[in-house]
Amino acid sequence: MFIAAGASISQGRGSRLRVSLNGVDAVLHRPHPRKETDKGALRSVRRFLREAGVVP
Repeated sequence: MFIAAGASISQGRGSRLRVSLNGVDAVLHRPHPRKETDKGALRSVRRFLREAGVVP
């Protein structure tokens, strides 16, 4: 999803991902050990996309 929006992604330490989109940077966490993400992580992704100017 991030790549489709034009973001650059780099792997951080552990499960961290550094994401940069439209001049906005964020460090997000890849879900583990399960593939499902929690509500807090989803809120962080939504906030990041909103700040980067991506709207549904």
